[in-house]
Formats: sequence, structure tokens, C-alpha cells
Amino acid sequence: PPGKATLYGSVTRRGLSSDGVPDIVASEGFVVGEVTKKSILISCPHENVSTKFLAPYTSFSRIHQKSITCLDISSGGGLGVSTSTDGTMKIWQAANGEIRVRTSGLDVFVTTTCHCHFAVTGDSGLELSWETVCFLCPSERSVCCHAGILDTAIVDRGRNVLSCSRDGTARLWDCGQSSCLGTVADCGSPVNGIAVGAADGSLNLGSPENPPSEREVGTEGKILLLAREDKKLQGVGLQSRQPVFVFIGSDAFNCCTFLSSTYILAGTQDGNIYQLDVRNTNAPIQVIHRSGAPVLSLLPYRDGFIASQGDGTCFIVQQDLDYVLDLTEADCDPVYKVASWEKEIYTCCRDGIVRRYQLSDL
Repeated sequence: PPGKATLYGSVTRRGLSSDGVPDIVASEGFVVGEVTKKSILISCPHENVSTKFLAPYTSFSRIHQKSITCLDISSGGGLGVSTSTDGTMKIWQAANGEIRVRTSGLDVFVTTTCHCHFAVTGDSGLELSWETVCFLCPSERSVCCHAGILDTAIVDRGRNVLSCSRDGTARLWDCGQSSCLGTVADCGSPVNGIAVGAADGSLNLGSPENPPSEREVGTEGKILLLAREDKKLQGVGLQSRQPVFVFIGSDAFNCCTFLSSTYILAGTQDGNIYQLDVRNTNAPIQVIHRSGAPVLSLLPYRDGFIASQGDGTCFIVQQDLDYVLDLTEADCDPVYKVASWEKEIYTCCRDGIVRRYQLSDL
């Protein structure tokens, strides 16, 4: 529980039932609840806390040979895309990990610092967003010139994309002409993560100093979140390029995301997850702290969110569950990214394994 000492205990398997479900007992102070072949519910009645541990439905260990730094799942759930420190980007069948498309010869440093995304529609590998080509594949058409890209985001259906960098800037790009439409923000500090979303109607996003380019599509009414190394989470009007708010956290911000047009999340290097209301960022709605490990990714999921950390923990918080759901088997290796499709969740890890979890039975 927040603000209290960590609770330690152990579980022991005494045997298996006739249908293959393990017989589990817990040490003093803990109670074993529902047990299936893939999950164990553990509670501590004295502290009124519960966690369900969920094992992966399947694991894919042959997609990459080294650490997998990012992944995404197509909107139809059929394909996955991932990048690795082995210098490759691969598109694979989400159901079985079978490789469909592979690229090689990518610069390893660039691959480790950039993200890959599917565009909004379909399962075709041709619908990978342009940012994958621009920021991952060295070519004469690759015009991205600001060094150390740390995160990317797609605007609407992908005609424009955003990037953030170690040089402290966030920039807007035109996919069709492979050109930079402008610098949205220049923070003077590395920007580790970004997210773009529709702004709450009560927010004043400001007005652009100059009329937007005709190549700028879908930026009106959007707010850009910047997770900064200097402990600041900043909101910027995407079209106006005007600052909306600045929130100061406990440590460097690594990632951020939208829960809705009103509520946002951001994770820090010292393990804090801040939930904020964009209409009033003077104080967080809540601060979630599971461990001191860096929060590496945040993903909205149903009526809650999924978070992954540098100690291998990956957990789901949902309003309709009276327990936290922990995804197991990362085994202390950092979980760099999480992606989801309906009731399936995929994680990528430093150990080079893609893990697939199914929540259909929960």
C-alpha cells in the first residue's frame, strides 16, 4: 500500500488437480484466492490489498536476437511490428510470431531510441507509418536532422507525425513530402516522451502566430504532452505552439499518455505515476508508486491503464477490478513497451522476448 512498508511472503505449489490446476498455499498473512492454469489471486486481508498474477498465454523468442525496444499491434490485431538492438525491424503475425517482413542493416543506436507504430487502419505492412521509415531506416529521403529521437506520435490518421529528441525539441513532420513543418516546442532539456490528444473544450490552447501550413492536418484542438528530462511535464497547443501548462514532478519524466481529454498520466525515473487533470495541474489527482524502478511506458486500457517499469514489473489498474493485475515472467529485465488489442496485451523486453497475454478469462 502507498506510504507503507513492502509486504513480503511466499507461495508454494503442493500439487496439481486432475484438470492441471495447481494447488497453491501462501505464507502467513496472505490468502490464495482463485487459481487457474494461468493466474493466481493473492490477497493480504490485514492490509486490504489484492493482486492477481497473470502468466503469458504464449511467448515469442525467435522474432529478434537481442533486446526488443519497441512494438505495436495493428488496429485489426493481426500483425505486430517491433524494433531491436539487433539492428532489425520486423513485422510478424500476432497470433504465432511468424515473420512476415524484415528489414536489416539499421543503425543500432537509432533503433534503440525510436519507436515504431502502425498507422490507424488495417493489417497491411504497407500501412506502417512514415515515421518508421524516416526515423529508423537510413536513406537519402530520410530528412530527420535532430539527433537522438526518443519518441514519436501519430496525428490522426498519419499524414502528420510528431517526434521529440535529446536536443530538447518536439517537431511536426509531413509524411507525404518527408519535410519538417516546424518546431512545436523547444524545451532546453531532452524530451523523453510525447503524446497527442484532443483537448478538453474548456482549455485555452492559444492562437498560432502564423497561419498553419496547408500540409498540417488534424492539429486543431489538440494538445501535445512533453515528458521532459528536467522533471517537467508540459502541455502545448499543437496548432498554436503555445504553452498550456507545466507540472513539476519528483524526477525526470520518461513517458506520458492521455486517459481522456481531461485526464492524463505521466511516469518518472523514480517510479512515480502521476494522474493529472489538464484543467488544473497545480496538484495531481493521485500518485501511484509500486517501486522505485523507472516507469518506461504507459498505455490506456479499458477504464484504466497499463504500466511497465525498469525492474520487469508490468501491471494493469482498472476501476472495475478490486485488485491490481500483474503480468509475470519478465524476470527483472526492463519492459520497454506495451501494446494491446481488445483483450490481448503484448510486451517487449530487454531479454528479447515478446510476451502475449490474454485477459478474456478475467
